[in-house]
Amino acid sequence: MNIGIFTDTYFPQISGVATSIAMLQKELTNRGHQVYIFTTSNPEANDIEDYPNVYRIPSIPFLFYTERRISYVSSRKITRLVEELKLDIIHTQTEFSLGVIGQKVAQKYNLPLLHTYHTMYEDYLHYIANGKLLTKPMVKYLMQSFCQKADIVIAPTEKVKLTLEKYQICRPIKIIPTGIDFQSFEQTDYLQQQTNELKKELGLSEDDFVLVWLGRVAYEKNLEEILRELPAILMEQSNTKLVIVGDGPAKKDSEKIVQELGLNEVVQFLGEQNWENINKFYQLGNAFISASTTETQGLTYIEALASNLPVIAKRDSSIEQLIVDKQTGFLFEKSSELPAIIKSISQYPAATEAIIKNGREQIKNLSVEHFGDTLEEVYEGLLKEAVEK
Repeated sequence: MNIGIFTDTYFPQISGVATSIAMLQKELTNRGHQVYIFTTSNPEANDIEDYPNVYRIPSIPFLFYTERRISYVSSRKITRLVEELKLDIIHTQTEFSLGVIGQKVAQKYNLPLLHTYHTMYEDYLHYIANGKLLTKPMVKYLMQSFCQKADIVIAPTEKVKLTLEKYQICRPIKIIPTGIDFQSFEQTDYLQQQTNELKKELGLSEDDFVLVWLGRVAYEKNLEEILRELPAILMEQSNTKLVIVGDGPAKKDSEKIVQELGLNEVVQFLGEQNWENINKFYQLGNAFISASTTETQGLTYIEALASNLPVIAKRDSSIEQLIVDKQTGFLFEKSSELPAIIKSISQYPAATEAIIKNGREQIKNLSVEHFGDTLEEVYEGLLKEAVEK
């Protein structure tokens, strides 16, 4: 198959969406398919060397959210390329610029169209004029209008499916979680060597209890809640260190909070890292921690579990099938519960190890191979239906 994926987000941008698309492209390519990525231009990208089969469409930073970009080129300039590539199917992964272009291309060439819904937009309205310009009813209308044009809509989790049903999307909705490459996160002698070197570079000792926070440093990820609880955590677990891997609009405010609380010796901001090297940053930790309730799937939780880390997460419906409290991880409702959780992880290693083992078992069906199998089956089904029409 020749598959065209249309997305506003792709590497070198670091996000769950970019990771999901990269995993899918790699797995389908390994199966003999041709996968072409149509995405926004990026001044930091070197597609010839780093990202093959990627077509960058001229774009500008989004006015209200400059970390993301939107294309300003009409679909007419892309259709000739699509025709040359002889695409069989279109898979959109955004509801905006490249997603709209993907829809138009699919319509022009009468190609099967499926769409993956990645983002809970109601949690991001504050970025656009503090929620005054774009409202929840408007989000419902826009998402309904977009998704109704797809033959099938993919939801990563039950939470996303329920949101789409709330928006009265009347297209078939199929739950397909993104898979990850477990092998990348396995502990090897080489990875351990890299991790030891990184620990030395960061001044982390074997006696430190390291919490790893990994993701976009954005307000909806709720990093502030963890930072403000750190003094109480230190009262229970004095050797605690927090390593923050990622960048984003809330980073400066987060750094100010660390300064105000006098936590400069406890917290390190490592910035955005190349995804190819992200495995060694998980290996730094004794536990992974997050207070986000805006995830559509929580890929970082899955990566942490694959890295044999206990996961500490805020209770949310998006991860209820993944993190079961005191069975496959640790859940909290209020940040005041964190000191006791962290102390128990440190003091009861045998019990923690059992939970880690359960967590690994919980994600066994979330491999990139299973991800590829499922989507390949969906693609083939859509192509078969198209032939029979």
